[in-house]
Amino acid sequence: AHPWVNKALERAQSKVEARNFDIRKNLLKYDDVMNEQRKAIFAQRKEIMESDDLSDVIREMRYDVIEELTSQYISNDSYKEQWQVDQLELRLKENLALDLPLKEWCDEDGLDAESLINRISEGSDNLMAKKAGMYGLDVMRKIEKQVLLQTIDKSWQDHLLILEHLRSVVAFRGYAQKDPLNEYKSEAFALFENLLQRLRGQVTKFMSFVQVVDPTEYELDKGNNSLPVKGRQENNKAMESTNKNRGRISRNAPCPCGSG
Repeated sequence: AHPWVNKALERAQSKVEARNFDIRKNLLKYDDVMNEQRKAIFAQRKEIMESDDLSDVIREMRYDVIEELTSQYISNDSYKEQWQVDQLELRLKENLALDLPLKEWCDEDGLDAESLINRISEGSDNLMAKKAGMYGLDVMRKIEKQVLLQTIDKSWQDHLLILEHLRSVVAFRGYAQKDPLNEYKSEAFALFENLLQRLRGQVTKFMSFVQVVDPTEYELDKGNNSLPVKGRQENNKAMESTNKNRGRISRNAPCPCGSG
């Protein structure tokens, strides 16, 4: 070939290699975002694995869910007449298995949103204490641990799929004069916050509705990590079960609380 043809090919090759390098470098930045979130999740998972008592974690999750839920319908910045008490009652039944006299409480003089949240939290504490009394603290601790681990694992798997989709979506935003990487970082952070919120909600809902079939036979199977418990959905119907393994939930089965 003619020398100037060789030179042209070399320049073209250099440009291709440089562009490929930029693409790889950019992809690594996307991966950095995911890895930071992975570190946070797996650090939390490691703590759970090493702990035998996660009741404080479960309780704080429950309190956060109650506060988030209540703030959607009740606010100190609005008049009591504007409080959506009926909707809050329904959501508490659906998500925390609580049937509380909210209307009576709200008719009291001086009751504010914070006081209402405290009473709801106390009602939830009483429900969980009743379960612990029925099934035993040891049984409750084992269920809490297993539910946390299973929910974290499933939530993280779902989150990875969402991030993969987000990466393909933000790539097109460069045409709108937006930096795709900055868009990805911003939305990935919001999605991670959403993951943690869903995690709290799912764990809280399962623990609120969970029923142990036979506490005396409770055992965390080393083979398949199954739990002899029943989860109840929003309509309070027990999940289907049969024969000897009645009510058992395998580690890969959908969560009976309805979250999937």
